[in-house]
Amino acid sequence: MQQVTWRADKELVARVKMRAQEQQVSMNEFLTRIAQAATDPSTSSSAVEEIRTRLKLAGLLSDFRAPDVEPPDKEEVAAARKRAGQGTPLSELVRANR
Repeated sequence: MQQVTWRADKELVARVKMRAQEQQVSMNEFLTRIAQAATDPSTSSSAVEEIRTRLKLAGLLSDFRAPDVEPPDKEEVAAARKRAGQGTPLSELVRANR
């Protein structure tokens, strides 16, 4: 686990502290939940969805979708593997100072 320092103006810190108290969690836990909601779309709960909605409205959260990728052709992969094993062994290149 790592520790970070967060700097913010007094009013924002007070609002964060108040929200954490409302949810009966520490400020650390509250800020961790915010960071988790902002970076892990698989996280789901009503509190997380509320945070995610607020982050999106603030322009701090984008809808990320991994692109659909077709798997490579099995025959092409097999041919590439066969070609990969035909080069000069690394040990020979090292001995030759190449």
